[in-house]
Amino acid sequence: MKSKSLYLKLIPLMVVFFTMGFVDLVGIASNYVKADLGLSDSVANFLPSLVFFWFLIFSVPTGMLMNRIGRKKTVMLSLIVTFASMLLPCFGNSYALMLITFSLLGIGNTFMQVSLNPLLSNIIAGEKLASTLTFGQFCKAIASFLAPYIAMWGATQAIPSFGLGWRVLFPIYMLIAIVAIILLGLTNIHEEKQEGKPSTFGECFALLGNPFILLLFIGIMCHVGIDVGINTTAPKILIERLGVTINDAAFATSLYFICRTVGCLSGSVILAHWSPKKFFILSVACMIVAFGGLFAFDAKTALYICIGLIGFGNSNVFSIIFSQALLSIPQKQNEVSGLLIMGLFGGTIFPMLMGFASDGMGTQIGALLVLSVAVLYLLFLSSRMKS
Repeated sequence: MKSKSLYLKLIPLMVVFFTMGFVDLVGIASNYVKADLGLSDSVANFLPSLVFFWFLIFSVPTGMLMNRIGRKKTVMLSLIVTFASMLLPCFGNSYALMLITFSLLGIGNTFMQVSLNPLLSNIIAGEKLASTLTFGQFCKAIASFLAPYIAMWGATQAIPSFGLGWRVLFPIYMLIAIVAIILLGLTNIHEEKQEGKPSTFGECFALLGNPFILLLFIGIMCHVGIDVGINTTAPKILIERLGVTINDAAFATSLYFICRTVGCLSGSVILAHWSPKKFFILSVACMIVAFGGLFAFDAKTALYICIGLIGFGNSNVFSIIFSQALLSIPQKQNEVSGLLIMGLFGGTIFPMLMGFASDGMGTQIGALLVLSVAVLYLLFLSSRMKS
């Protein structure tokens, strides 16, 4: 009976994890906006950068907000903001409207990422947390790899798009956000009352004085930098080297997230039996091999294999880092969550640097060089992970 009750509480949370994956539509969306409006790489890359900029601004305040109103209410707020972000593109595709859309998507996702992971820890605790977080990332990845397909179908009129073209993606995901709001609203989740006074900004940032937390914080920045970077750059690599159209190149983004989904699903099983450190090292090794291939190969099959391998390798990095951080300071989980999610600001830094590098070099090799720095840091971090 207890197991049945647990699953009934996990299902709504996994639906919310799915809506968390909406943030990954920014990669393919920025490519379509670039094509629609004739933008340069650096200007187009500002869109995904803008999404993750809000993690810098709102992550720590969200952790403090959770201490006041609770984790579930904060997740509900995130879903409402996400719903609004999916609604706006139904009315147009101007650059200004997309800036507002991506800003709301980033703000909603910040609230969600900070509050959802700790909310899950109210149901699942201890050693099972990493594998459950990874399963949540699996649900998130489903939304991520579906987004390019839905956009491509809408753009090619393979499905009725109601005049929206590739933007049909937004109302479809908007309906799923409504389902998530209803399911979570009907779910009762017990939360421990916050003892003592809520933490201040200074106390939250003081956690970076913990060397292990600081290393994990930078690791989160590198993880999301790779995630957003490949999401955005993979289609451009195919367009540059194979001369394909954007609709054909959109498969590269889906492939990345398909392999990321497979990695999350397998990781949720492997992490239940394997040391997180060993699996982290294996994940980083996959990415190192793949990036070497992206520099060396021009053949379609080889490029697809490398993109897929990066998706598989990067699939469990977040959950391993996040679970180790939560378990390292259990009495400060809200603050640690807010601080680490601020590290998703790496999704702003890396695309901007990649855009400047690729524009400066006149090739996507520049973008890959920027991402290689992130992979090398994760290699360094693997030696500092706890078994």
